[in-house]
Amino acid sequence: MTTRNTGVRASLHHHPLPNPVPTGEYEHCPVTDVLRRVTDKWTLLLITLLGRRPYRFNELHRAVEGISPRMLTRTLRTLESDGLVDREVFPTVPPSVEYRLTPLGVSLLEPLSVLAEWAVDHHTEIVAARQRPS
Repeated sequence: MTTRNTGVRASLHHHPLPNPVPTGEYEHCPVTDVLRRVTDKWTLLLITLLGRRPYRFNELHRAVEGISPRMLTRTLRTLESDGLVDREVFPTVPPSVEYRLTPLGVSLLEPLSVLAEWAVDHHTEIVAARQRPS
C-alpha cells in the first residue's frame, strides 16, 4: 500500500518491530487494542449502519439479524465508552434512545472502508489459498 495509491500512510510496514515481539508490547499496542475492538462480532456492522444515519435502539435491533438486545446494549455501551457513539435519550413515554456516530466514529469510516474494499478485492484469492493443501 502506498500513499500515492490510497491516501493512507504506508508506515505500518516500515515501522520497526523487535524480534521477537514481546507479548506485553503487543498486548498494549494501540493498534492491537483498536483492531480487537472494531473487529468483534457486531461492532463493525453497527459502525457501518450508524455511519449512514442515526438509529433508535429498536431500529438497530431489527436491522441486525441475530443480535440479542443484551448484546446490542453491551456493544453500544462499549462504543459509547470509546467515544465512537453518542446516545441521546428523548423524554417520551416510554423513553426512546437514539444512537449516532461521534466525529471520532465518523473518522473511523474511511479507514474501515479501505479495509473493506481490500477484503472484497482479494476475497477470491484468500478463499482459493485456504482451499490449497498445506
